[in-house]
Amino acid sequence: MNDSVKDSVRALLDKQTDSGHHTWRRVKDNMARYGIGLGGISVIIAVMMIFFFLLYVVLPIFKGAEIQAGKTQSYPAESSLFWGVEEYGEIGYNLNAEGSALFFDTKTGQPIDQYELELPGGASVTSAGYADVEQNIVALGLSDGNLLFAKFKFDISYPDNKRKITPSITYPFGEDVIELSDSPIEKISASLSEDTLTLVAAGAGTEFSYIRFALEESFSSDGFSLEEIDRQEVTADTPIDFLFTEPTGIWVYAVSRNGVLQSFLFSDSEEKLLENEKVALVEPGVTVRDVDLLVGGISMIVADDKGMITQWFPVRGEDNVYSMKKVRDFSFNGSPIVTVAPEVRRKAFVALNENNELGMFFTSSHRVVLTEQLDSQVSKDALALFNPRANQLLVKNGQELMRWDVDNEHPDLSWSALWGKVWYENYSEPEFTWQSSASTSDFEAKFSLVPLSFGTLKAAFYAMLFAMPLAICGAIFTAYFMAPQMRQMVKPAVEIMEALPTVILGFLAGLWLAPALEEHLPGVFMLLIVMPFGIILFGLAWHFAPVELKHRIPDGWQAALLIPIIIIIGWLSMSLSYPVEQAFFDGNMPEWLRQHGITYDQRNSLVVGIAMGFAVIPTIFSIAEDAIFSVPRHLTNGSLALGASPWQTLVRVVLPTASPGIFSAVMIGMGRAVGETMIVLMATGNTPIMEANIFEGMRTLSANIAVEMPESEVGSSHYRVLFLAGFVLFVFTFVFNTVAEIVRHRLRRKYGSL
Repeated sequence: MNDSVKDSVRALLDKQTDSGHHTWRRVKDNMARYGIGLGGISVIIAVMMIFFFLLYVVLPIFKGAEIQAGKTQSYPAESSLFWGVEEYGEIGYNLNAEGSALFFDTKTGQPIDQYELELPGGASVTSAGYADVEQNIVALGLSDGNLLFAKFKFDISYPDNKRKITPSITYPFGEDVIELSDSPIEKISASLSEDTLTLVAAGAGTEFSYIRFALEESFSSDGFSLEEIDRQEVTADTPIDFLFTEPTGIWVYAVSRNGVLQSFLFSDSEEKLLENEKVALVEPGVTVRDVDLLVGGISMIVADDKGMITQWFPVRGEDNVYSMKKVRDFSFNGSPIVTVAPEVRRKAFVALNENNELGMFFTSSHRVVLTEQLDSQVSKDALALFNPRANQLLVKNGQELMRWDVDNEHPDLSWSALWGKVWYENYSEPEFTWQSSASTSDFEAKFSLVPLSFGTLKAAFYAMLFAMPLAICGAIFTAYFMAPQMRQMVKPAVEIMEALPTVILGFLAGLWLAPALEEHLPGVFMLLIVMPFGIILFGLAWHFAPVELKHRIPDGWQAALLIPIIIIIGWLSMSLSYPVEQAFFDGNMPEWLRQHGITYDQRNSLVVGIAMGFAVIPTIFSIAEDAIFSVPRHLTNGSLALGASPWQTLVRVVLPTASPGIFSAVMIGMGRAVGETMIVLMATGNTPIMEANIFEGMRTLSANIAVEMPESEVGSSHYRVLFLAGFVLFVFTFVFNTVAEIVRHRLRRKYGSL
């Protein structure tokens, strides 16, 4: 084979080899490009799925109530003095003046059973009111001036795995009547607590009787006996058209049709009338149509003939005296109100007006949950009530019985309840409040996200206040001034702090740092003040030190000389803490602060700032140091060659060029601080308060989710608000990252030409 043929064959083989090499490289390039693109798209999809899942859980909060009407039936009783319904809303009961109690099916209106109360000869029932609505215990006022207590009892059994409810009537305090007066009892109200029973009753005049009984366990039966411990006859200054006492039995409210409320406060220990107050509930010329108490007995709902419904409750003043205040009002289309009926377990109520409308309202969220136009004309004696579970609504409209299935899961949540000040019962003014649970069944959950959002930003602010100067200044010195050998030791040492579990930092902050700061509080502040000045003074002293001495320290290793200075300043500050505290703070600085109106909690924002600062410093330091170190050398060399000093080069060339990276470092650190959980969970008092005081704690959104999510009921308002808190945290992070990206791009465009 001649040489030309060999060269041709060799060229062909080389071409094939090169072609195969380029083909494989293109395959790898395409795989990398599409793999990275797929990964990026997957991240975006994952983030969007999280967003939409949070939105899916949160959206039902703002859903209105829905009701589904059942078939309207004839009311099974010809006359009615008092009526009610059991827990499940399946069996209702009606009591007439003759003492005949009828149980009926609420779906069909058909009678189930009938009982005759054991009344004294010739007596009839003239008034009735719940003593305990949960237990269906009713106080009955009789025409002969006597009292009787009856309990509408519902026994539940499960024959053949089907629920069966058997109604009956019992007498929880015995079948004997309680003597009160010689005239018929026209208004009656009672409240039953664990060991006392309070009862108020009035006739046709302006006087009422206030009676308290002690409950004693009966040895002859399974019930209790009543021992009278106090009785007072009180005269009101206004006609008594509505009479109430609340669960504690110390407040009594007498309301007249012309809108005058007279409230009476009785002592729960000395059994005497302490004070009374008269308040105009409506404007002159307006007539009160109906009055009732919300669950807990603190709030009063007043409905008038102008279509207004107002909420009132007692508020403690500066002189420690209670007075009734109008808290909020609801307008029901300007039509006169016929009746109002509260829910048994929530601060909600239903109202009927003469315009044949039904409305559902919730007080604390100040929310009109639902309005429904009725097909029937509302009679003047129409009544409404909820079953205790609030999923059934019954309306007695003349001789009609209307029934609805109610879906009203979250009436207590609204934009104003979540983000505005709300005036809750037992509060002296509207406040931002988070309190999701308590030990009493009358408790109303408070779901303001403002204290949690404030606590999140407060914790992040103090953490960044501590971390930013140290991290950024440390990054500048490490990347620009430090010797390469020293940088190779310092940078990994700082970055390895990133691997330290935050639960360890929180544990140390809560159990060691917080008590140490409280014990050496003056020394800590001296350290924070003296340390910067000490470092600056050492720098000046080194600047004017003899040249021979400065030449003994290799260039870039001067930072090592600060180690003993920092140790000495720290030791002196802690050593002088006790003498300074004795001299200026009476030997106890935390107590001195409290005496001067500054609250001090051991686990406070200062502790969180230091602990979380150590968690954030590695993130900011690492990214900022890389950005500064990556500034091209030809820029710094050119600046120095043109006569600029190292500091001028740093300020005017290096920092502007590295500013996009430094800003990104700060924003990423901020995002880390906003989302931090374990440190704020363990190093703060977890109190959801809105105080900028550095000596008080806070509760953050993330810590609140971690604490309360395990105890929340799935699907409840509490559960969904916690997801809303997560959604707010998600939005916080999104906003921070978006702002950071916008600013970073602008800085890159501005300084990218350097």
